[in-house]
Amino acid sequence: MSFSPNLSTTFSNTRLRTPDNICDLSGMCSVCSDKCTGFCEIGMSAIRGSEVTYPYNTSTQQFASEKKYPFDYSHFNINGRVFGATGAAENTEQTNVHTADISCEIGYKKKIKLKAPIILPAMAKLNWKDYYSGAAMAGIIAVIGENVVKNDPELNHDKNGRISYAPIIGEMINYFRRFDKGYGDIVLQVNADDVALGTPEYALRNFDLKTLEIKFGQAAKGIQHVAPVYSYEDAVSIKKNGYLIFPDPLDPKVKEEFDQDNGLYFMQYGRLPMWDETILAEMISRYRSLGAENIFFKMAGFDAADIRRVLKIASMNKIALVTFDGAGGGTGHSPCKMMNEWSFPTIELERIVYSIMTELEKEGAWLPAIAIAGGITMEDMMFKALALGAPYINMVAIGRGAMAAAMTAKNVGEMIEKGNIPSAYQIFGDSFDTIFREAKRIKYLYNDLDVPITAGSIGLFSYIDRLSLGLKLLMTLNRKFSLQYIDQTDVIPLTREAKKYLESI
Repeated sequence: MSFSPNLSTTFSNTRLRTPDNICDLSGMCSVCSDKCTGFCEIGMSAIRGSEVTYPYNTSTQQFASEKKYPFDYSHFNINGRVFGATGAAENTEQTNVHTADISCEIGYKKKIKLKAPIILPAMAKLNWKDYYSGAAMAGIIAVIGENVVKNDPELNHDKNGRISYAPIIGEMINYFRRFDKGYGDIVLQVNADDVALGTPEYALRNFDLKTLEIKFGQAAKGIQHVAPVYSYEDAVSIKKNGYLIFPDPLDPKVKEEFDQDNGLYFMQYGRLPMWDETILAEMISRYRSLGAENIFFKMAGFDAADIRRVLKIASMNKIALVTFDGAGGGTGHSPCKMMNEWSFPTIELERIVYSIMTELEKEGAWLPAIAIAGGITMEDMMFKALALGAPYINMVAIGRGAMAAAMTAKNVGEMIEKGNIPSAYQIFGDSFDTIFREAKRIKYLYNDLDVPITAGSIGLFSYIDRLSLGLKLLMTLNRKFSLQYIDQTDVIPLTREAKKYLESI
C-alpha cells in the first residue's frame, strides 16, 4: 500500500483514466493507452510543463496534503476521570465546564493575553478581512501573511528601493484593531523579501503594529516562491518593485527576444533567507528599537538540527512564540509535491520540538512559547496536541479551518441577504440574527462602533467559540480546569505506534 496519492489531484484538476485500476507504486493507471489524451498529472505536465508544479488558482482556493499518513493524532483517544478537580474547587455546585480556564498569555516583557490558546497563522488572501476581525472578537492572535505589500496597488518605494508607501498593511491591521478589546494581537509576518525591501521598518514606523513574525522560509515554507509571469509589463513592474525575476526584463536583449514571441516567459522567485545567529540578532534588535513589543518565529518541519538551532536562537533572543507547521496542513502556495511529500508530520514534529525543549530547560535556557500547526481543525485535535506537547506546546495554530469558517459564513450571509436561505439553515429561522446564533451577542458587544458587523467575522468568532467550549469540555472530562494541568496522561494510546510515541517523550 502506498501512502502517497495517485497521479490525480484537485490541486491541478487532473484525473486518471482508470481510477479504479492503478499501479500503486507509480500512481499511474495500470494500463496506459496510446489513445489517452492525458488528463493525469503526467499528461497535464506534457501539455503545460512546469506550470503544473504548483496548484491552480491559489488566490481563490486553499490546499492541503492528500497523503495518507501512517501515524497521526487519531492513534490516541482522550482519557477521562471521575474524581477530583485539579485547579478548581471540589464542589458540585460551583465547579463545571464553565470553570475551566483556557485563557493564557505569552510574551517577553509585554504580555499578550489570549482568551484561548489559538493563533490564526499567516493569511493575506481569500476572506482576510473577516479572518482578522473575527480573531479580534474571539480574543486570539491573527497573522498577516508574508510579502503582503506585493498585492498593494498603491505600493511605492524610495530612491533606495525600500518600501515608502504600502497602505494595505494599515488596512489589515485596522480590521483587527477596531474590534480589539485587549485580547490577542495582529501580527505582521515578514520573509526574506520583506526584510530586503524594509517592510518591517516601514510598518513599525507607520502603523499600530506591536508584533512581528520572522518566517524561516519563503512562501512555501522552506523553498522560494516561484510564479510564472506571462506579461512583459508585469515582469518589469515586479522587477522595479524590488523582486527577483528571471530573465531580467530590463535587459534589452531579453526584451527583444520576448517581442519576437518565441515562447519566452518570466519566472518570479522569492529570496531564500541566508540568515545566521548574528544577522537574526541584529534584525531583532533593530525591530525592537522601532517599537516591536514582541517578536515571533515561524518555522516548519525542517531537519531536526535546524529546529534545534532555531529554538536556541529563539531562547537567546527572547522570542515570544515559535510556531511549528507540520506536514498535512497548508494554504496553497506550496508546490503540489511539497504539500504531499515534504516535512515531518505534525505529530512527529511535535515530538522533536518536545525533545529539544526538554534539553533547553535542563540547560537553564529561557523558553519561548510554542504553537503547533498542521491540519488541526477541531477541539479533539487541539486537546491531543496540547496534551502530547505539555508543558512546552502551549498553543495550536488553525489556518485552513479558520479561513473556511470565515468564507462559509460570508457566503451564507450573502445568500440570506438575497432571500436565498440554504435549506439546511432554514430550521434556525428566516433572518440573519436568527440563523447566526452569535449575531446578537456580537452586535451588543460592539454596539458603540460605527462599522458593519459582517457574517464572515461572526462565523470566525462562532467557530472559535465552538472550539473553546469543546476544549473546556474535554478538560472537564479529565478534571483539569486550567491549561497548565493538561499532560500526557490525558490521552490513551490505541496502537503500538502510539504507545511507543508516548514512551519516547
